Amino acid sequence: MAVSLFPLPAPTCFLSFCFVVMSCILLSPEIVTPSNAGIVRQYTFNVQLKNVTRLCHTKTIVTINGKYPGPRVIAREGDNLLIKVVNNVSNNITIHWHGIRQIQSGWADGPSYVTQCPIQTGQSYVYNYTIINQRGTLWWHAHISWLRATVYGPLIILPKKNVPYPFPKPHKEVPIMFGEWWNEDPEAVISQALQTGGGPNVSEAYTINGLPGPLYNCSVKDTFKLKVKPGKTYMLRIINAALNDDLFFTIANHSLTVVEADAVYVKPFKTDVLFITPGQTTNVLLKTKHNFPAKSRFIMAGSPYFTGSGTFDNTTFAGILEYENPNSPVSASSSFSNTTFKSLQFPTLPLINATSVVANFSSKFRSLANSQFPANVPKTVDKKFFFTVGLGTNPCPKNQTCQGPTNRTKFAASVNNISFAMPTTALLQSYFFGKSNGVFTADFPSAPLMPFNYTGTPPNNTNVANGTKLVVVKFNTTIEVVMQDTSIISAESHPLHLHGFNFYVVGQGFGNFDPKNDPAKFNLVDPVERNTVGVPSGGWVAIRFQADNPGELHSQLNQSLLNDFQNSFNVTMMRFF
Repeated sequence: MAVSLFPLPAPTCFLSFCFVVMSCILLSPEIVTPSNAGIVRQYTFNVQLKNVTRLCHTKTIVTINGKYPGPRVIAREGDNLLIKVVNNVSNNITIHWHGIRQIQSGWADGPSYVTQCPIQTGQSYVYNYTIINQRGTLWWHAHISWLRATVYGPLIILPKKNVPYPFPKPHKEVPIMFGEWWNEDPEAVISQALQTGGGPNVSEAYTINGLPGPLYNCSVKDTFKLKVKPGKTYMLRIINAALNDDLFFTIANHSLTVVEADAVYVKPFKTDVLFITPGQTTNVLLKTKHNFPAKSRFIMAGSPYFTGSGTFDNTTFAGILEYENPNSPVSASSSFSNTTFKSLQFPTLPLINATSVVANFSSKFRSLANSQFPANVPKTVDKKFFFTVGLGTNPCPKNQTCQGPTNRTKFAASVNNISFAMPTTALLQSYFFGKSNGVFTADFPSAPLMPFNYTGTPPNNTNVANGTKLVVVKFNTTIEVVMQDTSIISAESHPLHLHGFNFYVVGQGFGNFDPKNDPAKFNLVDPVERNTVGVPSGGWVAIRFQADNPGELHSQLNQSLLNDFQNSFNVTMMRFF
């Protein structure tokens, strides 16, 4: 890999941190490998432009194979994936396989300037990785700038052959991806935000599988319809691919049973309203009613959760659940109009700032914690980190008016008051070749250098430092990370995603984390195992995991790195997804 000729500016409004460890449904074509070695599945992703019309607005977007959203990647646990990405557009690009453990295949993870330099125009790259001890719903997306606004799709991992689900087999499985639609070019939107230091312009609509639905102008014809038969169980593989927004989701007159989170089975629980942060996946069982006649329709609806002071898309989106004739073998198309939609009962959604609903829903997740699917949560930890996260400010450049909290400042996201500075050489590359001098430093603080009342009155000085900094720990170290939200600009939820690892959510709460009393309340028996979790607005979340994956561990926060071949493990900040 070479140094990129197209360096990106340091992110202003988005953040993340990374851990990395290193040491020295249509199936794709199959290649049979030796017994018990799984199947090699090969895909080709052609990055290409496509004219797409939504909201009566036609524009050219970046897609994979001309599809929006992109194609499904389907495999089984134990399979080896070879996915060739061919870049036919002017943008640099990488693809991240969100939630894949990447056991000793860190080069295939995909975050630009972290594990690889971007794939440039006219070039290609083969992502080669094996799915080890994972099954469920994940997803893939572009991992450079805001290309993932249109470049994303589901990654579905089926259990090994003849291995059943730990719940009744569903009649049908349906991927449902929440996304966003901009009439503008999302690359222009983020470019403007980075230049002015203000919040980025919001999307015009949320989408379900790329369709905005009937609540938006000129969109009745672009409505997602889920057709079902009475008395059947459907598994909805729900993915939040929205760039930055937490979302609620509900279906009128129906309840959902949650059975999986981030490709890990959970103890089933029923809910009328689902909450999902950007990057998370949730599998739910929808059991249809026996007594609803054909053509019965019910609204599926979603809306954002938000408590901060920045910009966000404050709209509601919808799709349709439609009952079919149980004796009809083929789904028949049916007419649907705005008048028809208005005649349907609209489901109740939580208020936009319903933090108590979010907390109650999040508290219900528990691992199965049985002999087949144990919860191997570390009972003791070797290394503890305390990371504050939130928005601060950077000074506005001379002779420029900015759009941060004042016209002389820019918004700047930070962890422990350090905002990540994007390198122009991939971090993993620089470490591997022993040329990391001038690329990064290994002095990221494990706790805030200047403690303060994190959720109380903010400090007078809101400036943040900038740097490309890592923390190094030994391979196989057990880690505890407490993420603390701050109210420096305003309290808000921050989704955290960890590359190359799952983690256990052992505790969360509101206010400031109390290191003396809160750990006694940690759940070390059956905590949920995830790869993405929301740091509560005005609160904290504690996670634990073992740094046992050489070559991979990059964690991000919204709104690697490298460990060496001598068994070390690193951490830094990077931008979301």
